Amino acid sequence: MPVLARFRLTSRQRGAVVLPLALAAALAGCANAKKPALDPAATSSLASQAAAPKDFDQAVKYWGDRYNADSKNKVAAVNYAAALGRVGRGDQAVAVMQKAVINFPDDRDVLAAYGKALAADGQLAQALDAVRRAELPDKPDWKLLSAEAAILDQMGQHGQARKLYDQALALAPDDPTVLSNYGMSYVLTGELPKAEKLLRKAMTEPDADSRVRQNLALVLGLEGRFAEAKKIASEDLSPQAAAANIAYLKQMLAAQNSWQQLQSASTPAPKS
Repeated sequence: MPVLARFRLTSRQRGAVVLPLALAAALAGCANAKKPALDPAATSSLASQAAAPKDFDQAVKYWGDRYNADSKNKVAAVNYAAALGRVGRGDQAVAVMQKAVINFPDDRDVLAAYGKALAADGQLAQALDAVRRAELPDKPDWKLLSAEAAILDQMGQHGQARKLYDQALALAPDDPTVLSNYGMSYVLTGELPKAEKLLRKAMTEPDADSRVRQNLALVLGLEGRFAEAKKIASEDLSPQAAAANIAYLKQMLAAQNSWQQLQSASTPAPKS
């Protein structure tokens, strides 16, 4: 068995791994988004009311105008916070959702969106509490289970997170978002073949979006398969943006000496 399955990223490497992914997702969204940035925790009824700004900055303005006109509008609050998060204004997103929680203290969609905003702002303990408050033991929601799992992953509790991903998949078999998050859980522990397997499965699902492809591109890049990673990234990004992301990933790995570790780890140990 290759040593790679036992390779584990340090806390500094984990943070660095997320950065090129975030850049890729932002570029892909700005180039291709046909809807305002919606919070995945929002219900389909919220999403169905979305208009169509061309990029995330436009989404901020669109939902900001609606929110400022009526700050007690649940749809506007959830989507405005999501849009703010996607342009790096996490503290403002949290503030919007804090007010929404006051207006809708028992609403599961609002609590879930609040949890996501807190997690994106690095307030993981508070995020976990908000998501768990939204959960109902007798009515499990796969979106909430996946959201809780993603937060636990960020807290380093990968075993517990993966149990929740399994529960989410039992309720929503082969959902690409859950599969993608599950795959990224294995990226955080350096188990790249497992991550790739889950992300490739997610890619086969009809509802898979650009984030799934960019996650897969990141994993392939971490495995040193840069040409394949660039090809997949280019499905959503311009050739220049895809090349820039891959170049950044190479630079990151080289700077941390991670590339040499991954290269040596991917070589099976000689049989005794």
